[in-house]
Amino acid sequence: MRITALIGCLVILAGCMAKEEAPADTAAAVGMEAPAGPSLASFAGVWNVNVMPEGRDTVVTTYVLNTTDTTAWAFAFPNRPPIQMRVTGRSGDSVMTEAGPFDSSLRPGTQVSVSSVAWIEDGKFMARTTARYPTRGADSVAALMTVGTRQ
Repeated sequence: MRITALIGCLVILAGCMAKEEAPADTAAAVGMEAPAGPSLASFAGVWNVNVMPEGRDTVVTTYVLNTTDTTAWAFAFPNRPPIQMRVTGRSGDSVMTEAGPFDSSLRPGTQVSVSSVAWIEDGKFMARTTARYPTRGADSVAALMTVGTRQ
């Protein structure tokens, strides 16, 4: 009797674990593609950018962002050489970028690498940036908000 109950439970369990076939991608079936994201030309320009901790309006640093060449974005802190950025993706109205490691303007003597998601809102360059420092502990990551206006 026990073996019959065990076999019955295994059959029920196997039935519950059966994989359902994923529905066909109807967009692909009718030849539609997902939107490619914004044109990099819509970001082109020279921007004066203020950087603030996320959720606060205190400016902690500034830089000039040059996106006039859509294939080679770069930014420069005052009195420092430009830092090259890599455009890593586009989705919806946003552009994803990375830069670094480079000397941090917020933590002198410390290297930092940043990744950002940027968009244009009301004619302003907006971005959420994650700064990663090579330290251990709670202060190894900083969440920042950037707001830029065209020169």
